[in-house]
Amino acid sequence: MSRLGTESAFEVLAKAQRLEAQGRSVIHLEIGQPDFQTPMNICQAAFQAMKDGYTGYAPAAGLPQLRQAIAQYVTQTRGVEVHPDEVVVTPGAKPIIFFTILALVDGGDEVIYPDPGFPVYESVINFVGGKAIPLPLREEVGFRFRIEDLEQAISRRTRLLILNSPQNPTGGVLHPEDLQAIAHLAAQHNFYILSDEIYSRILYEQTHHSIMSLPGMKQRTILLDGYSKTYAMTGWRLGYGVAPLPLAQKLEQLTINSHSCTCSFTQMAGVEALTGTQEFVVQMVDEFKQRRDFIVDGLNAIAGIECVKPTGAFYVFPNIKQLSLSCDALADYLLAEAGVAVLSGSAFGQFGEGYLRLSYANSMENIREALSRIQTAIARLK
Repeated sequence: MSRLGTESAFEVLAKAQRLEAQGRSVIHLEIGQPDFQTPMNICQAAFQAMKDGYTGYAPAAGLPQLRQAIAQYVTQTRGVEVHPDEVVVTPGAKPIIFFTILALVDGGDEVIYPDPGFPVYESVINFVGGKAIPLPLREEVGFRFRIEDLEQAISRRTRLLILNSPQNPTGGVLHPEDLQAIAHLAAQHNFYILSDEIYSRILYEQTHHSIMSLPGMKQRTILLDGYSKTYAMTGWRLGYGVAPLPLAQKLEQLTINSHSCTCSFTQMAGVEALTGTQEFVVQMVDEFKQRRDFIVDGLNAIAGIECVKPTGAFYVFPNIKQLSLSCDALADYLLAEAGVAVLSGSAFGQFGEGYLRLSYANSMENIREALSRIQTAIARLK
């Protein structure tokens, strides 16, 4: 247990809620949760499924209806043929991270992961006794990583590379030429890729590209996706992985040994989400784009802060290195003094030092107020 980390967003959320319980006003920019309600057609599908008896155990890898719908969706969006047997449904997408690393990594095996990145990656690598190799994401290239940095990180013990594009916490997006180079290295050095594409539908100026789509990559890629971000279904706990059949069977075995199955009526809601109208997704992404532009402009207007414009997800990752406080201290200061909950960049890895992560999954009104409070609080530091 000493090797297992945490996800600081939930710790900061708890701190903020304690302040609110004391009567303080807090604006929440710390949690990666869309501030939209789950679309009613999805809710109605769940209600109907309950009435129809979908309240018992489901097959460990998922209901056939949902696995079929996911296989068709991935086939259409990634351009490679996917069979339902290659799909494993899980309660949220995190189990796919956990199960993939459990299935592939022995003690001493090396896993390369993005830094700054989703903290669960490093946590689980360390937990299973693997060696976590950070791959720096660099602001000067839009928070992508340099291929030469990846080449230097690879060794004969490299078992897995974790990709996340669009990326949490930076909003960075890998380019098609990046994926081509990564695919070449994966084939050359014979390692798997866990491609975390949970934000694949939240893009602003470009279309999504998956490394699974490249020739020969389906057999060495584990695709992670889910419903939380795209359909505002964070509390529903519904995600999935797509993997080569031998590995998919191991993921199913881990499912049997851990949580048995995913909630049946939630899975039927997942069928409706994928096959029903997508109008909600389009409207939500349009709203996020407006908020992104507003918060980036607002942050860049504050002395001492510089913020690049992200091209995906719903986070900004402003550079605060000109200010007098570390990112940890500044995050604490903004919560205590300004009532704005944000995350320290160092919560996402060593290369996150000097940055903050702000989620703009909040109303424009709250974002405007948060920017005003941040500007006033930072002015008092001088």
